[in-house]
Amino acid sequence: MCDTCGCGITSPNEQTSATVTVLRNLLSENDHQAEHNRAHFDKHGVLCINLMSSPGSGKTALLEATIDALRPELSMAVIEGDLETENDAERIRAKGVTAIQIATGTACHLDARMVHRALHQIELAHLDVLFIENVGNLVCPASFDLGQHRNVTLLSVTEGDDKPAKYPVMFRASDLVLLSKTDLLPFLDDFQPANVENNLKALAKEIPLMPISAKKQLGLHDWLNWLRHEVQHNRSAPNLQGFENLEGFHEGHRHVA
Repeated sequence: MCDTCGCGITSPNEQTSATVTVLRNLLSENDHQAEHNRAHFDKHGVLCINLMSSPGSGKTALLEATIDALRPELSMAVIEGDLETENDAERIRAKGVTAIQIATGTACHLDARMVHRALHQIELAHLDVLFIENVGNLVCPASFDLGQHRNVTLLSVTEGDDKPAKYPVMFRASDLVLLSKTDLLPFLDDFQPANVENNLKALAKEIPLMPISAKKQLGLHDWLNWLRHEVQHNRSAPNLQGFENLEGFHEGHRHVA
Protein backbone atom coordinates (compact mmCIF):
# COMPACT_ATOMS: atom_id res chain seq x y z
CA MET A 1 0.00 0.00 0.00
CA CYS A 2 1.08 3.53 -0.73
CA ASP A 3 1.81 6.16 1.93
CA THR A 4 1.56 9.06 -0.52
CA CYS A 5 -1.92 8.87 -2.02
CA GLY A 6 -4.20 7.61 0.74
CA CYS A 7 -4.73 4.11 -0.66
CA GLY A 8 -3.44 2.76 2.64
CA ILE A 9 -6.79 3.73 4.18
CA THR A 10 -8.68 0.46 3.95
CA SER A 11 -12.06 1.54 5.25
CA PRO A 12 -14.20 4.56 4.29
CA ASN A 13 -14.98 4.94 8.01
CA GLU A 14 -11.33 5.85 8.59
CA GLN A 15 -11.48 8.79 6.16
CA THR A 16 -11.78 11.63 8.65
CA SER A 17 -12.16 15.23 7.56
CA ALA A 18 -8.51 15.80 8.40
CA THR A 19 -7.47 12.93 6.13
CA VAL A 20 -9.61 14.22 3.28
CA THR A 21 -8.08 17.69 3.68
CA VAL A 22 -4.56 16.28 3.55
CA LEU A 23 -5.33 14.29 0.40
CA ARG A 24 -6.92 17.32 -1.27
CA ASN A 25 -3.85 19.41 -0.47
CA LEU A 26 -1.62 16.65 -1.83
CA LEU A 27 -3.50 16.51 -5.13
CA SER A 28 -3.59 20.29 -5.35
CA GLU A 29 0.19 20.52 -4.97
CA ASN A 30 0.61 17.73 -7.50
CA ASP A 31 -1.63 19.49 -10.02
CA HIS A 32 0.38 22.69 -9.63
CA GLN A 33 3.62 20.85 -10.37
CA ALA A 34 1.97 19.00 -13.27
CA GLU A 35 0.99 22.27 -14.93
CA HIS A 36 4.57 23.40 -14.50
CA ASN A 37 5.81 20.21 -16.20
CA ARG A 38 3.30 20.57 -19.03
CA ALA A 39 4.32 24.16 -19.67
CA HIS A 40 7.91 23.00 -19.94
CA PHE A 41 6.95 20.30 -22.46
CA ASP A 42 4.96 22.84 -24.43
CA LYS A 43 7.83 25.30 -24.50
CA HIS A 44 9.98 22.68 -26.23
CA GLY A 45 7.19 21.24 -28.39
CA VAL A 46 7.50 17.82 -26.77
CA LEU A 47 4.51 15.47 -26.73
CA CYS A 48 4.27 13.70 -23.36
CA ILE A 49 2.38 10.41 -23.13
CA ASN A 50 1.54 8.67 -19.87
CA LEU A 51 1.42 4.86 -20.31
CA MET A 52 -0.66 3.11 -17.65
CA SER A 53 -1.70 -0.50 -17.07
CA SER A 54 -1.56 -3.47 -14.76
CA PRO A 55 1.87 -5.04 -14.23
CA GLY A 56 2.96 -7.21 -17.14
CA SER A 57 0.55 -5.88 -19.75
CA GLY A 58 3.35 -5.12 -22.22
CA LYS A 59 4.16 -1.42 -21.79
CA THR A 60 7.92 -1.88 -22.16
CA ALA A 61 7.52 -4.27 -25.11
CA LEU A 62 5.30 -1.68 -26.79
CA LEU A 63 7.93 1.00 -26.24
CA GLU A 64 10.64 -1.23 -27.70
CA ALA A 65 8.56 -1.89 -30.82
CA THR A 66 7.67 1.80 -31.12
CA ILE A 67 11.30 2.86 -30.88
CA ASP A 68 12.31 0.32 -33.54
CA ALA A 69 9.60 1.58 -35.90
CA LEU A 70 9.85 5.34 -35.38
CA ARG A 71 13.48 6.04 -34.53
CA PRO A 72 14.17 7.29 -38.10
CA GLU A 73 11.27 9.76 -37.77
CA LEU A 74 11.07 10.84 -34.14
CA SER A 75 13.40 11.56 -31.26
CA MET A 76 12.13 9.79 -28.14
CA ALA A 77 12.96 9.44 -24.46
CA VAL A 78 11.38 7.45 -21.63
CA ILE A 79 10.82 7.92 -17.92
CA GLU A 80 10.38 4.54 -16.24
CA GLY A 81 8.46 4.08 -12.99
CA ASP A 82 8.83 0.95 -10.85
CA LEU A 83 9.02 0.23 -7.15
CA GLU A 84 12.52 -1.21 -7.58
CA THR A 85 15.15 -2.22 -10.21
CA GLU A 86 16.22 -0.61 -13.49
CA ASN A 87 15.20 -3.61 -15.60
CA ASP A 88 12.81 -1.75 -17.90
CA ALA A 89 15.07 1.28 -18.25
CA GLU A 90 17.93 -0.99 -19.29
CA ARG A 91 15.76 -2.53 -22.01
CA ILE A 92 15.03 0.93 -23.41
CA ARG A 93 18.66 2.06 -23.20
CA ALA A 94 19.63 -1.04 -25.18
CA LYS A 95 17.62 0.52 -28.03
CA GLY A 96 19.81 3.63 -27.93
CA VAL A 97 17.17 5.81 -26.28
CA THR A 98 17.52 7.85 -23.09
CA ALA A 99 15.65 6.21 -20.20
CA ILE A 100 15.49 7.65 -16.68
CA GLN A 101 14.46 5.20 -13.99
CA ILE A 102 12.36 6.36 -11.03
CA ALA A 103 12.33 3.88 -8.16
CA THR A 104 9.24 4.78 -6.15
CA GLY A 105 9.91 2.49 -3.18
CA THR A 106 6.50 2.03 -1.55
CA ALA A 107 4.61 4.44 -3.82
CA CYS A 108 2.23 2.68 -6.23
CA HIS A 109 2.27 5.49 -8.81
CA LEU A 110 4.37 8.30 -10.19
CA ASP A 111 3.58 11.89 -9.26
CA ALA A 112 4.41 15.21 -10.90
CA ARG A 113 7.27 15.96 -8.51
CA MET A 114 9.02 12.68 -9.39
CA VAL A 115 8.68 13.48 -13.07
CA HIS A 116 9.95 17.02 -12.47
CA ARG A 117 13.12 15.66 -10.91
CA ALA A 118 13.67 13.22 -13.77
CA LEU A 119 13.35 16.01 -16.33
CA HIS A 120 16.59 17.51 -15.05
CA GLN A 121 18.33 14.52 -16.63
CA ILE A 122 16.64 14.78 -20.04
CA GLU A 123 17.53 17.15 -22.88
CA LEU A 124 14.15 18.24 -24.24
CA ALA A 125 15.39 20.70 -26.85
CA HIS A 126 15.45 18.23 -29.75
CA LEU A 127 12.94 15.71 -28.43
CA ASP A 128 9.64 14.88 -30.16
CA VAL A 129 8.05 12.45 -27.68
CA LEU A 130 8.54 11.70 -24.00
CA PHE A 131 6.92 8.50 -22.79
CA ILE A 132 6.24 8.05 -19.08
CA GLU A 133 5.85 4.38 -18.25
CA ASN A 134 3.89 4.55 -15.02
CA VAL A 135 3.99 2.01 -12.21
CA GLY A 136 1.87 -1.06 -12.99
CA ASN A 137 -1.41 -0.34 -11.20
CA LEU A 138 -4.99 0.22 -12.39
CA VAL A 139 -5.96 2.48 -9.48
CA CYS A 140 -3.72 5.26 -8.18
CA PRO A 141 -1.93 6.43 -11.39
CA ALA A 142 -5.24 7.69 -12.76
CA SER A 143 -5.51 10.26 -9.95
CA PHE A 144 -2.14 11.93 -10.44
CA ASP A 145 -1.59 14.36 -13.29
CA LEU A 146 2.06 14.26 -14.38
CA GLY A 147 1.90 17.05 -16.95
CA GLN A 148 1.21 14.65 -19.81
CA HIS A 149 -0.78 15.53 -22.91
CA ARG A 150 -2.32 12.08 -23.43
CA ASN A 151 -3.09 9.02 -21.30
CA VAL A 152 -2.73 5.65 -23.00
CA THR A 153 -3.86 2.57 -21.08
CA LEU A 154 -2.90 -0.97 -22.00
CA LEU A 155 -5.27 -3.85 -21.27
CA SER A 156 -3.78 -7.29 -21.82
CA VAL A 157 -6.04 -10.09 -23.03
CA THR A 158 -4.69 -12.15 -20.12
CA GLU A 159 -6.37 -9.84 -17.59
CA GLY A 160 -10.06 -10.28 -18.31
CA ASP A 161 -12.48 -8.32 -20.50
CA ASP A 162 -14.31 -6.76 -17.54
CA LYS A 163 -11.44 -4.54 -16.40
CA PRO A 164 -12.95 -1.26 -17.72
CA ALA A 165 -16.07 -1.97 -15.64
CA LYS A 166 -14.02 -2.84 -12.53
CA TYR A 167 -11.61 0.09 -12.83
CA PRO A 168 -13.70 2.87 -14.41
CA VAL A 169 -11.58 5.77 -13.11
CA MET A 170 -8.50 4.50 -14.93
CA PHE A 171 -10.23 3.83 -18.23
CA ARG A 172 -12.33 6.99 -18.15
CA ALA A 173 -9.08 8.96 -17.84
CA SER A 174 -7.74 7.30 -21.00
CA ASP A 175 -7.45 8.97 -24.39
CA LEU A 176 -6.68 5.62 -26.00
CA VAL A 177 -6.88 2.00 -24.87
CA LEU A 178 -4.55 -0.56 -26.41
CA LEU A 179 -5.74 -4.16 -26.22
CA SER A 180 -2.35 -5.84 -25.91
CA LYS A 181 -1.06 -9.40 -26.45
CA THR A 182 -3.80 -10.15 -28.97
CA ASP A 183 -1.65 -12.94 -30.38
CA LEU A 184 -2.83 -14.93 -27.34
CA LEU A 185 -6.54 -14.60 -28.12
CA PRO A 186 -6.76 -18.00 -29.85
CA PHE A 187 -5.75 -19.57 -26.52
CA LEU A 188 -8.08 -17.50 -24.31
CA ASP A 189 -11.61 -18.36 -25.39
CA ASP A 190 -13.12 -16.68 -22.32
CA PHE A 191 -11.84 -13.23 -23.35
CA GLN A 192 -14.21 -11.34 -25.66
CA PRO A 193 -12.91 -8.07 -27.18
CA ALA A 194 -16.54 -7.04 -27.79
CA ASN A 195 -17.08 -7.05 -24.02
CA VAL A 196 -14.18 -4.62 -23.63
CA GLU A 197 -15.76 -2.31 -26.23
CA ASN A 198 -19.14 -2.45 -24.50
CA ASN A 199 -17.61 -1.78 -21.08
CA LEU A 200 -15.73 1.22 -22.47
CA LYS A 201 -18.90 2.60 -24.07
CA ALA A 202 -20.67 2.28 -20.72
CA LEU A 203 -18.24 4.83 -19.26
CA ALA A 204 -20.10 7.58 -21.15
CA LYS A 205 -16.99 8.64 -23.03
CA GLU A 206 -15.72 7.89 -26.53
CA ILE A 207 -12.50 5.95 -25.93
CA PRO A 208 -10.76 4.46 -28.97
CA LEU A 209 -9.74 0.81 -28.64
CA MET A 210 -6.85 -0.59 -30.71
CA PRO A 211 -5.91 -4.29 -30.68
CA ILE A 212 -2.15 -4.85 -30.85
CA SER A 213 0.60 -7.36 -30.28
CA ALA A 214 4.05 -5.86 -29.86
CA LYS A 215 5.64 -9.31 -29.89
CA LYS A 216 4.05 -10.37 -33.20
CA GLN A 217 3.91 -6.85 -34.70
CA LEU A 218 0.12 -6.99 -35.02
CA GLY A 219 -1.92 -3.78 -35.16
CA LEU A 220 1.11 -1.55 -34.65
CA HIS A 221 0.36 0.39 -37.84
CA ASP A 222 -2.72 2.01 -36.25
CA TRP A 223 -0.85 2.79 -33.03
CA LEU A 224 2.08 4.34 -34.89
CA ASN A 225 -0.21 6.45 -37.05
CA TRP A 226 -2.09 7.61 -33.95
CA LEU A 227 1.22 8.61 -32.41
CA ARG A 228 2.36 10.44 -35.54
CA HIS A 229 -0.92 12.36 -35.60
CA GLU A 230 -0.59 13.36 -31.94
CA VAL A 231 2.99 14.56 -32.48
CA GLN A 232 1.90 16.68 -35.43
CA HIS A 233 -1.08 18.06 -33.52
CA ASN A 234 1.15 18.94 -30.58
CA ARG A 235 3.60 20.76 -32.84
CA SER A 236 0.83 22.89 -34.33
CA ALA A 237 -0.91 23.68 -31.04
CA PRO A 238 -0.52 27.15 -29.49
CA ASN A 239 1.84 26.09 -26.68
CA LEU A 240 2.22 29.39 -24.87
CA GLN A 241 0.22 29.02 -21.67
CA GLY A 242 2.31 28.83 -18.53
CA PHE A 243 5.64 30.02 -19.96
CA GLU A 244 5.69 32.93 -17.56
CA ASN A 245 6.01 30.44 -14.70
CA LEU A 246 9.05 28.62 -16.06
CA GLU A 247 11.80 30.86 -14.71
CA GLY A 248 12.34 28.69 -11.65
CA PHE A 249 12.08 25.31 -13.35
CA HIS A 250 15.77 24.52 -12.99
CA GLU A 251 16.08 26.08 -9.54
CA GLY A 252 15.00 23.03 -7.60
CA HIS A 253 11.63 21.94 -6.27
CA ARG A 254 10.38 25.04 -4.54
CA HIS A 255 6.85 24.67 -5.97
CA VAL A 256 6.21 21.37 -4.21
CA ALA A 257 6.58 20.69 -0.50
